[in-house]
Amino acid sequence: MSAVPALYPCTVAHVRTAPRRYVLRHRTYLWLIDPDRPPVLPRPLRPLARFDPRDHFTGDRPTIRAALEDFLAGHGVSLDGGRVLMLGHARVFGHVFNPLTLYWCHGPDGELRCVVAEVHNTYGGRHGYLLRPDATGTARADKRFYVSPFFPVDGGYRMRLPPPGQRLDLTVHLDREGGRAFTATVRGTRRAATPAALLRLALRRPWSTLAVSAAIRFHGIRLYLRGLPVQPRPDHHRTPEKTT
Repeated sequence: MSAVPALYPCTVAHVRTAPRRYVLRHRTYLWLIDPDRPPVLPRPLRPLARFDPRDHFTGDRPTIRAALEDFLAGHGVSLDGGRVLMLGHARVFGHVFNPLTLYWCHGPDGELRCVVAEVHNTYGGRHGYLLRPDATGTARADKRFYVSPFFPVDGGYRMRLPPPGQRLDLTVHLDREGGRAFTATVRGTRRAATPAALLRLALRRPWSTLAVSAAIRFHGIRLYLRGLPVQPRPDHHRTPEKTT
């Protein structure tokens, strides 16, 4: 397994192919951590990275690991104390937005038992997908959660989520009736999570999580002004919900 914690400077790309083609790219950085052993930073750098249990799953558990265990138990899965690797954004100066947080969940023998994909939307909602990747790291799931205002809650995801190593290489496809509607990719290279590396990234990408949510809203406005119809948000997706 990869040594953790680690940092991944990366490029995130979104390609919409329906109802019309639209491409956006932005640069950010992600953390890979063991939620049982979050990084301990020098006090002056702590505002640059905080991992808060309130930001994940139901938001009411004492630790991220406890929240994950509750989610897994609801699906009949136990890790029996096995290790978890978590990839996502940390809080930066008190702000966080995690469009996608991934958890690679292992048994005590180190064998991968499942992957959990925790999706957040810009309306404050959260939803978790329990995934069973095949030997290539690919998994499928029906779409159950409202994310983009330009897509209804239908179709299915095909996700390629190999555990991060020296390279980070993730792909998420959304397939709807009639073909592929959307593809997201995350590409990056691992860096040791040293204070100097974090400071360099923070200076290069200040307010990184705020920039992510702002970019999503900015491009959403552009798509709306280009005439893309907005899909109504289902009533049960209007407030933060328990992940199921």
